[in-house]
Amino acid sequence: MKAVIMAGGHGTRIRSVASDIPKPMIPVLGKPILEYQIENLRRCGIKDIKLITGYLSECIIEHFGDGSRFGVKISYFNEDRPMGTAGALYYLKKELDESFLLLMGDLMLSVDFERFMSCHNESGADVTLFVHPNSHPYDSDIIVTDEVKNVNDFTEDKCGINASISDEKAVLSRPVTGFISKKAERTFFYHNQVNSGIYAISPKALDSIPEPIEGKVDLDKDIIHKMIDKGSVYAYSSSEYVKDMGTPERYDEVTRAVESGLYEKRNLSNRQKCVFMDRDGTLNVEKGFINAPEAIELLPKAAEAVRTLNSSEYLALVITNQPVVARGEADFESLDEIQKALDTRFGECGAYIDGAYFCPHHTDSGFDGEVRELKFKCSCRKPEPGMILKAAAEHNIDLKGSWVIGDSTADILCGQKLGLRTIGVLTGNALKDGKYDVHPDFIAADMEEAVNIILS
Repeated sequence: MKAVIMAGGHGTRIRSVASDIPKPMIPVLGKPILEYQIENLRRCGIKDIKLITGYLSECIIEHFGDGSRFGVKISYFNEDRPMGTAGALYYLKKELDESFLLLMGDLMLSVDFERFMSCHNESGADVTLFVHPNSHPYDSDIIVTDEVKNVNDFTEDKCGINASISDEKAVLSRPVTGFISKKAERTFFYHNQVNSGIYAISPKALDSIPEPIEGKVDLDKDIIHKMIDKGSVYAYSSSEYVKDMGTPERYDEVTRAVESGLYEKRNLSNRQKCVFMDRDGTLNVEKGFINAPEAIELLPKAAEAVRTLNSSEYLALVITNQPVVARGEADFESLDEIQKALDTRFGECGAYIDGAYFCPHHTDSGFDGEVRELKFKCSCRKPEPGMILKAAAEHNIDLKGSWVIGDSTADILCGQKLGLRTIGVLTGNALKDGKYDVHPDFIAADMEEAVNIILS
């Protein structure tokens, strides 16, 4: 397998850190960003690397040479003028005769590329975008995918009963249905699903790249956007460490992550630690059964707590019972809009959820408009642990090192069934009277105190 790295950036927004070298050569703890990328590729068995250079290309060539010093084979394509993020690929079509990786050279990343490429190849996509949540979705390009589930996704044989934590290669991949530009005015809720600058590209996709005779060719706007309607563009969602170092503030954040080891720990080849969080009464104000996105109101200190988790080695995942679907009080589309509202509210505060899981089942009958297909005793409705097992498979989670935070007995018992440590918070209604059917390991006033307990 081959990898192409776009390494010609100027780094105009980060000149206060380094102004006399190309952006991919900016050092983090004495090592260029580009070298971290090449080491990551080599660990995944990808040793044939093409560097697209431009600005101060001699600096890059002098450092890396033919790649032998780094255990890889490096060749170069030097742009005599800026060609955009896709222009150089036009001239490399003959060399790129199988699916390859394309990376933006200014990214600090630690990714299991074998897992990513496996997902791309299995989907049959022409292009797969590596997407992830970040702390600033409001000024990032958002990738839109079809998130809405239906009754057939939650029948008795699919409700989590067959989930297995040994399925380490489970992946999240969905067809892309649209883009939301970072420049667009947003008067609506959206999922925090950001284009990271990592792509898996099949040779077929290169056929649509025109020769950059005049101007630049932008991979996203000029090529990928036009392929969406064909259903050949997919998004691969991951919680792995990928950071754009475009500003001095983000550079400092990356440096701290490398120093602390967080940078490597988030690679999905490693078992992940996780904090599973209930939703209503734990993250947002409990208002009975929520059936509209406008009802989402974050609890005080919830965003600060999740933002603290985002900077730690713990993933932040939501697991929530949502019987409003089985009861007929909300449909799957409404439930997705509610999750968008939660994502948006956290994003506005610089925090993000790494993933969300819900159970729509409910055993009690007699509700107007109820969905009979969802009326059965399932293995995913808390206190049953099906949602945790599914999340563990998809995120390679080490359950022994993970926690559950919730405001109800069902939350605590769900964690205890799998041996997770548990924290009961007093922000909902269920635990306020101090009378517990089961006893959590800790009691906390709110999410902030709960997270402090975990990190201490």
